[in-house]
Amino acid sequence: MTKTAAGGTPRTPEFQILQALRQDLFVNAFVYRPLPPMRTDGPLTRRLPEGIRLLAPHAPHAAVGLAAFVVVVLGGMDGWGMWFSNPLSSLFMGLIAGVPVLMTLMRPIAAFWASVASTLLLSVFDAGYMTWPWSPSSFLAYLTVLAVVAMRTGPRVSAWMWAITVGLGAVMVSLLGRGQPLNVVNMMVVSAFVLLAISMRHIRVEAVQEVTAQQEVTAVERDRRTLLEERTTIARELHDVVAHHMSVVAIQAEAAPYRVENPPPELEAAFATIRENAVAALTELRRVLGVVRSADYEAPEAPQPTLAALDGLLANVREAGLSVEKTVTGSVRELPQGVELSAYRIIQEALSNTLRHAPGAAAGVEVSYVLGGLGVRVVNDPPSGDVRPSSGAGHGITGMRERVAMLEGEMTAGETAEGGYEVAVFIPVRSVPVEDAA
Repeated sequence: MTKTAAGGTPRTPEFQILQALRQDLFVNAFVYRPLPPMRTDGPLTRRLPEGIRLLAPHAPHAAVGLAAFVVVVLGGMDGWGMWFSNPLSSLFMGLIAGVPVLMTLMRPIAAFWASVASTLLLSVFDAGYMTWPWSPSSFLAYLTVLAVVAMRTGPRVSAWMWAITVGLGAVMVSLLGRGQPLNVVNMMVVSAFVLLAISMRHIRVEAVQEVTAQQEVTAVERDRRTLLEERTTIARELHDVVAHHMSVVAIQAEAAPYRVENPPPELEAAFATIRENAVAALTELRRVLGVVRSADYEAPEAPQPTLAALDGLLANVREAGLSVEKTVTGSVRELPQGVELSAYRIIQEALSNTLRHAPGAAAGVEVSYVLGGLGVRVVNDPPSGDVRPSSGAGHGITGMRERVAMLEGEMTAGETAEGGYEVAVFIPVRSVPVEDAA
């Protein structure tokens, strides 16, 4: 299958391959790309002494420099005897093989082409029989360049370099015809293993990065979905509370004119308007709830719970095996139903978390009626025994915070010094002025 270019000309697979080769090995081949310092936050580098850890970022540069030095020294012994027999020519031939290695620190693609050129040049002067066309120094230099360039680029460039290496060896053996092609086979096999290992590492690192990024996106989406679910649950529960009050308003507005003998028309009209608005508000409230209600949602048959039902909740958790004590301070009074519902749900969720995550621990519930609002504190001891805590979804705290934020309250949750867990909530309750209440 061919692709069509912008001008309408179909592009054959051969053309696409040539375009990829041009893009990888020819376009911007001589661009300055310095080798970045190595990261030092790994598990091994963190254990190094302070002085060595400061130098660790430049370890790759030192390794490449050491490899270049070894190539230069080894190049002085390739076919010309020891260094002292002809030091200038030995140094010159060693530098021809070693310079491309150093170039990988700055211009990796250019270093590969320089290594190909040095291989051609050194093969002309090398008189070795079993080490032709790559002498020991050029063999090491060429492999080093391939490895460094492959680590700095990617698997596709590695494939191109190996293909060019195979072609280079075949051309030199067939055209120059010196020696046996054993050295070419060695280069093909060794370079294939080196490039394959580096490419597999590249693929693994990229896969880990993609999985990590996907996990981060999934975690964000999961938290967002959990938040929406918690808000939907709160909206469903508060529907009954608001609907009850609006129903009372509508009924009282309808019955009020009959409680007054000969009410004036203005009063009857005012109460009629109040009733119409209350009924309209109820209708809109049911419509909104229908949007946030899931398909499997079932409306509760009983009224939403308040703090008056707290003793029943504590009895249920005691039957489940949780030892819990309740403490009430302050003057107990009736609070807005939304406040009592949220306080009840917060205590319920906190005790459920204790059952799941701290089996065998005792818990305490404190309810404080203060002048400015309501305080709730649920604290549990560390888990006891060998029972393994249950792994939950961890979204209970999110629901608590949503309820508290809806009522403009404050909440803290965290571990205690003894190893237990504590949830503390304060929900403000504004007092109604006397003239408004009248």
